[in-house]
Amino acid sequence: MLLEDMEPIVQRFYDGVAEGKLLVRRCAECGAIEFPPHLGCNACGYHQTEWVELSGHGTLESFVVPGIQNDKPYLKAIAPYGYGKVRLDEGAEYSFVVFCGKKKVVKGLQERLYKDQEKIGVHFKPIRREVPLKQSSDELVEWWQPCFELDEVEA
Repeated sequence: MLLEDMEPIVQRFYDGVAEGKLLVRRCAECGAIEFPPHLGCNACGYHQTEWVELSGHGTLESFVVPGIQNDKPYLKAIAPYGYGKVRLDEGAEYSFVVFCGKKKVVKGLQERLYKDQEKIGVHFKPIRREVPLKQSSDELVEWWQPCFELDEVEA
């Protein structure tokens, strides 16, 4: 999908990411959080949801390091990373890119999560990317990707 074709609800979400905000939709009937945002509630089926801003804090539930075929150079240039399931403080769960600071942190992360069952805090970290405006175009447009970073990142 091209950025120019995004539905207004998706555009609002990504505009929020560009502003450093994690915007979601909350059901007016049952209070469930829709993340990523949807117009209707997936929990109870109610048709009305409203925009709310989440704290951007949570805990890492799982973590995996990408294999060589799935490694993303644009992410690697920022910091060592992996993919993890994040449980936001408000209850919603989703998989994100998770930045870890140093390679030695990445190596011990799975053991800390699974063996030691340690709670590892994370916070929202949007990153700026450039993507083609149209499929066959050299013109680039700015795009912000929602990611997370360990609270205890070592520089």
